[in-house]
Amino acid sequence: MLHCNMNTSLVSLRNGLEDILGDLRFARRSGDLGRLALLAYCEVRRWAREADVQVLARHSSALVNNFPYASRDEFLEAMDELVSELEQIHSSLVSSRDANTINDK
Repeated sequence: MLHCNMNTSLVSLRNGLEDILGDLRFARRSGDLGRLALLAYCEVRRWAREADVQVLARHSSALVNNFPYASRDEFLEAMDELVSELEQIHSSLVSSRDANTINDK
């Protein structure tokens, strides 16, 4: 039973991260700075806390609260770095899922 719940939780975290990444990519392509800031501060931070990735939670909060950006490009570069960080986490979640699938067979 515990194994089943752990897999469900991992799937839920992975799916939530995929949704956030999709939203961030769309906002980035659209150049919607407000949406990017909202997603970084609210959604990424919430997901990171739920996934117990406190460093990411602090980073996403700091992106919006602690830095006066000199330009739009500087802000977009910071958002690109956040997306890259989330993509790395996503890859590790997918890898762990694949490893669990192989071990279950």
